[in-house]
Amino acid sequence: MTTPPALLIAGHGTRDEAGAEAFRDFVRELGHRHPELPVAGGFIELSPPPLGEAVAELVERGVRRFAAVPLMLVSAGHAKGDIPAALAREKERHPGISYTYGRPLGPHPALLDVLQRRLEEALGADGGHPDHSDVTVLLVGRGSTDPDANAEVFKAARLLWEGRGYAGVETAFVSLAAPDVPSGLDRCLKLGARRIVVLPYFLFTGILPDRVRRQTEEWAAAHPEAEVRSADVIGPEPELLDLVWERYEEAVKGDLRMNCDSCVYRVALPGFEDKVGLPQQPHFHPDDDGHDHHGHHGHHHGHGHTHSHAH
Repeated sequence: MTTPPALLIAGHGTRDEAGAEAFRDFVRELGHRHPELPVAGGFIELSPPPLGEAVAELVERGVRRFAAVPLMLVSAGHAKGDIPAALAREKERHPGISYTYGRPLGPHPALLDVLQRRLEEALGADGGHPDHSDVTVLLVGRGSTDPDANAEVFKAARLLWEGRGYAGVETAFVSLAAPDVPSGLDRCLKLGARRIVVLPYFLFTGILPDRVRRQTEEWAAAHPEAEVRSADVIGPEPELLDLVWERYEEAVKGDLRMNCDSCVYRVALPGFEDKVGLPQQPHFHPDDDGHDHHGHHGHHHGHGHTHSHAH
């Protein structure tokens, strides 16, 4: 039997050491769960190890084929461009390797179950099915300059709302997109929310989820009339480990279903017409840190979908 492809996990990167360590722990745990294949993980930016180092580590272990899975909830610039660009670069660096590219995690039902659990923890709900009909949830995503990525957070919010009995699930973003957290909370209040739970749509702890919590606390202090609680991030739950494995198996089988219907690089969306057909190159997010990264990258790479699409 042929050796199964190795698993490479690609993360965002964070300046938060606890968040970076949570990712590294998660990669180690996946390795323990699947001793039959090499598992490595690296970051696109901001924290060690870089993705290239993770690829080099696999190559040193004799790996020729691997499947790369982006450990990301939405398909934004990182998943569409940066990771495919980085992988293309590694292929030039290590002739003879081949890889398939998996899809982002998305609002998978298993992750929605974890989000529901986080809400119940925040509400202090005991067993059974407590009444949540007076609870409005504010789901807070990372935020992106990519409208499709922001729309994915709205999709998650809608799926979280369906059938769970909340008064509503509103959406906000911590950076790069409106509404921001205070505006999202204002909106909940205007809609007549009695109790609000702010739910970070993030995998692990980090600077941005911390910012969500801080902004929530500041808003709550200024609005004593509202009952506001903060829920925790998703975290390295068994459901997340299972889902990454599911994405790995899809990638290995070539069952890749990336959404191109509302992708700015393929479809002219209002205000984003200049992006159609643009080559992809790695980029950095201004809100993740205070550093200027210009001048770090020279090459243009083809749009990420071209590396990963099953047409």
